[in-house]
Amino acid sequence: QVQFVESGGGLVQPGGSLRLSCAASGLTFDTNGISWYRQAPGMERELVATITSTGDRTIYADSVKGRFTISRDNAKNTVYLQMNSLKPEDTAVYYCSTYILSRKVRYWGQGTQVTVSS
Repeated sequence: QVQFVESGGGLVQPGGSLRLSCAASGLTFDTNGISWYRQAPGMERELVATITSTGDRTIYADSVKGRFTISRDNAKNTVYLQMNSLKPEDTAVYYCSTYILSRKVRYWGQGTQVTVSS
C-alpha cells in the first residue's frame, strides 16, 4: 500500500519560510516522480511543483517560481518543499502525490496545513 506522510506545516508570518517533508512507503521510490499540490479553502487543488524520479528535473507553478524549491533524498524515501518569501495566498493544505502508470492510480498523502498570516 502506497503511503505518504507530510509534515512541517504550521503558522508563519508573511515573508517567512517553511520546509515541508513527505515520507513515502509502499512504492519503489526512486522510480517515481513526486509532486506537491495545494488546496486553499473553496478552491480547486492545484499543482505546485514536480520532481522527476532522479531529481534531475523540476517543474513549478508560476505562482511559486523563485520562492519554492522541490528536492528529494532517494536514500530516505523523502521529498521536500522549501518555501521562502511566503505570502498569505500560499495558505493551503499541501499534499504530496504520485501517479503510478502501471496501476493507473494517483496516490495522495493526508496533507499538512500551511497558514501565512500576521
